[in-house]
Amino acid sequence: MTFTADDLHTFTASLDGPVFVRGDDALPAEVAGFNTTVVHDPDLVVGAASEADVVAAVRFAARHGLPVHVLATGHGGFTPVVDGLLVTTSRLDTLRIDPETRRAVVGAGLRWRPVVAAAAEHGLAPVTGSSDSVGVVGYTTGGGLGPFARTLGFSSDWVRAFRVVTAGGELVTASETSHPELFWALRGGKGGLGVVTSIEFELVPLTSFYGGSLFFDAEHIPAVLRAWAAFTETAPTEATSSVAVVRFPLFDEIPTPLRGKTALSLRFAYLGDPASGAAVFQPLREAAPAFFGAVDVMPAAAVAMVHNDPDQPGPVWDRGMMLDSVDDGFVDVFLEAFGPGRELPIIAAELRHVGGATARDVPGGSAVGGRDAAYTLVMVGAPDPGLFDTVLPRVADGITGLLRPWISASTNINFAGDLSVPGAYEAAWPAEIFGRLAEVRRSYDPTGMFPYPPRAAV
Repeated sequence: MTFTADDLHTFTASLDGPVFVRGDDALPAEVAGFNTTVVHDPDLVVGAASEADVVAAVRFAARHGLPVHVLATGHGGFTPVVDGLLVTTSRLDTLRIDPETRRAVVGAGLRWRPVVAAAAEHGLAPVTGSSDSVGVVGYTTGGGLGPFARTLGFSSDWVRAFRVVTAGGELVTASETSHPELFWALRGGKGGLGVVTSIEFELVPLTSFYGGSLFFDAEHIPAVLRAWAAFTETAPTEATSSVAVVRFPLFDEIPTPLRGKTALSLRFAYLGDPASGAAVFQPLREAAPAFFGAVDVMPAAAVAMVHNDPDQPGPVWDRGMMLDSVDDGFVDVFLEAFGPGRELPIIAAELRHVGGATARDVPGGSAVGGRDAAYTLVMVGAPDPGLFDTVLPRVADGITGLLRPWISASTNINFAGDLSVPGAYEAAWPAEIFGRLAEVRRSYDPTGMFPYPPRAAV
């Protein structure tokens, strides 16, 4: 470390939140994230309790030559932080909603769940993701694709301002009129741009939608998958859907009808007249008999029930990409790789239909990657850390090779998975956006105080 005990004492006394140094008993709990296989052990941790704490932390790091890392919920983290200063933002949990302007201001430590609930009290909803346990800021700075993506676009399209502490230790507001280049970069550029302390975004008037999920037995996976692929060719933009082939483990928290089964989960969300939504969904409902689940009118506050993503920490391994098309040839290869009867350490393979509103950039542009793609694909590995280093990457590499004809040239950073995979980081944006992002990072962080992509330990 490049600071003395006196430096640390003076610094700690100036903060509202706590400070931890390597070796402190409380440090592991402070830096624990969603992915339990990633264990952070930085030199110093600042549990920021105010924007002033973040400013002070960045200035302290600058004086002492420390890299600065940021941790909110730890979703999407695959690289341990083992040096420098780590700012945890979980205490930045402010939430303000103005129902007149339909704006929400959300602190960097909040997850989607309280935001969804608070907005619902006013007949409003944020353009959120599939999981309400994910942190708002980390998700949104990567773009954000949720259950209403085809109708409402990327979540970052609805951001109106960020509060950011830059590498110079300055607290700025990035918006269309203030620091517009930083604003452009933060809407999709993810990391290496500063520490976001809060985010302001526009809410949509929404009290209910037509949607939910159905589960189909293994024998019906081919028929339902083919019906869904055909459906997406002409689906209206009011409808966003996805499918996932899931090998459910024998865990107590899994609903009894699903426990130990291989099944296809079909998710659907329609914004508009419920009768029209039911008519649009009918061909999928008739593809095969479902054994579990429901699709009907749902309260907007229950949006997370569409996907029912896991919300408890655990070992996480995944790899994602975006696809240009899902045709008959793709379905054949997908079923060969993930279909019933296959023995492989991939417990879920999910396809999402995007396009529609996600293909249209916002006025002034944004740094979101993947607007040209029509689908996403994510492979989720078995939660066995012993498989993470060699077995799962080898299996995923083989499947990726088979699917190469359908994979888009660029993906989205939130779906890229482990950025240590060669080329994964560069492919997270189109080349022109990637280059412009690099310029913005150099402009706002000329010394590389905020390492991005995260560095692996050497």
